[in-house]
Amino acid sequence: MTQLTVSKAKAEFVTLSDGQIIAAYPQVFHARAPWVVFSNSLATDHSIWSAQVEALAGRWNILRYDQRGHGASPEPSALSGFDRLGADVVELLDRLGVKRAAYVGLSMGVPTGLAAVAAAPDRFSGLLLADGQARTAPGGGQQWRERVAFVQDQGLAAFASVTASRWLADPTGERLARLEAMIARTPLDGFVACAGALADFDFTAGLSQIDCPVLLVAGERDGKLPETMRAMADLIPGARFETIAEAGHVPCFERPDAFNAPMLAFLETLT
Repeated sequence: MTQLTVSKAKAEFVTLSDGQIIAAYPQVFHARAPWVVFSNSLATDHSIWSAQVEALAGRWNILRYDQRGHGASPEPSALSGFDRLGADVVELLDRLGVKRAAYVGLSMGVPTGLAAVAAAPDRFSGLLLADGQARTAPGGGQQWRERVAFVQDQGLAAFASVTASRWLADPTGERLARLEAMIARTPLDGFVACAGALADFDFTAGLSQIDCPVLLVAGERDGKLPETMRAMADLIPGARFETIAEAGHVPCFERPDAFNAPMLAFLETLT
């Protein structure tokens, strides 16, 4: 039954205040069930969360969406940065009649969530932030500019062929092929716009002001991110940090059961 529900999730195309159209995938299981919204990383789409939908179906109402210029969301005509991406989340909740939700964000979805909760703290019951950070790392701006130049020259397929294996702790088999295909089909303009946002952001000043429950998680083999996220957790009142064993940058996709265990436990505390 759950598999059928996931496969039948249909896009609702929502027009935001600046004219941007966002593909949203709301799934309502019970009128009184709590809501959770999932926000994808750069170069993935809402399907990165399929295993989480399967785990939550029937207990939570679920809102997945494709960030601007990703999946079925059209390429953005303009993007001013993460304040706009955070506003997208709040506007989606407004348009879909969701008063309050838990938030789960992956990588680029981390600063998206930090921007959203800063703009509308009363709309979020809790944050689960996975494999992302609160600011552009030192030297990260140049690194992102180089990635954009590579993609503009070589294309997303070439980027996918080197990135998918880097994002996985075990870069073999069917998961590698699926992730590479997901990255490769990212629209070029959407990648460029969101990479530009990643090249220059900083939400560290607001971390101490977050007053909802927060869980930070990182794949234990995601480079320096476990260390970075542990330090982030120290700046957020009451936040906890956990690592996902044998996982890289996309633990929700690579090790879904290991990711879902702390996710389910955390979400249970919010109900």
